Amino acid sequence: MRISGRSLPGTERIAAAFADSGKRAAFMPYLMGGFPDLATSRGIGEAYAAAGADLIELGVPFSDPLADGPAIQAAGTAALRAGVTVEEVLRLGGALAASVPVVVMAYANQVLARGPESFVRDLAASDISGLIVPDLPMEEAPALLRACDGVSVALVPLVAPTTTDERLAEIGGRARGFLYTVSVTGTTGERDDLDGLGGLLERVRAHADVPVAVGFGISSPEQAAAAAAAGADGVIVGSRLVRAAAEAEDPPAAVAGLVGEFAAALR
Repeated sequence: MRISGRSLPGTERIAAAFADSGKRAAFMPYLMGGFPDLATSRGIGEAYAAAGADLIELGVPFSDPLADGPAIQAAGTAALRAGVTVEEVLRLGGALAASVPVVVMAYANQVLARGPESFVRDLAASDISGLIVPDLPMEEAPALLRACDGVSVALVPLVAPTTTDERLAEIGGRARGFLYTVSVTGTTGERDDLDGLGGLLERVRAHADVPVAVGFGISSPEQAAAAAAAGADGVIVGSRLVRAAAEAEDPPAAVAGLVGEFAAALR
């Protein structure tokens, strides 16, 4: 079921996307805002939605993207060199949000430079449903969480294989929208295998009252299907799609085919 516009608050819209995906796990492709240019990135996002995406993770290009691997770093650097701004990425998110819920991925400096309240007001004004800040420690998140709760934008936390059960319980209790589970240690990027994913998801789900989505390292439809079989409620794919866009003469057409394959594998 597709929910057009902001007919629901962001947190509820994300919940509906997971519940009504029609798949074993909702599919969330990653899009670098402004890569290879703003118009093409909008075309890529629209292709995602048409080909079977249930949500879109929209990256804001940043000069020091600590969580990102080579493909996404290169895309962000290209967008920055082209002069893409945060405001332009949020407008892009607003355009895509007419079709599917959009969750912005930004770094802490980008949020703090504008102020948490101002940043999340801009998200809500752009019909963006959620926010991921990968370098914001849980201890420093309360002010941003309050600001997000005030406008019904989901602040989505991340957990990793190294996260202890005690910390999982604390993070899970504060999770909004979904709990982003990093499948491997290290940065984003394509991996050949995802050893131990089932055990990790079992630990995370024991501490989560929201859907559990898995990302980092998933690069094939077969891996996406395996993640769903291991218990993931959602699957996030980034580097594989960004690389396809970078290599293609017609990026929207190239990614549409890939997203269709991932979506089919999850049905």
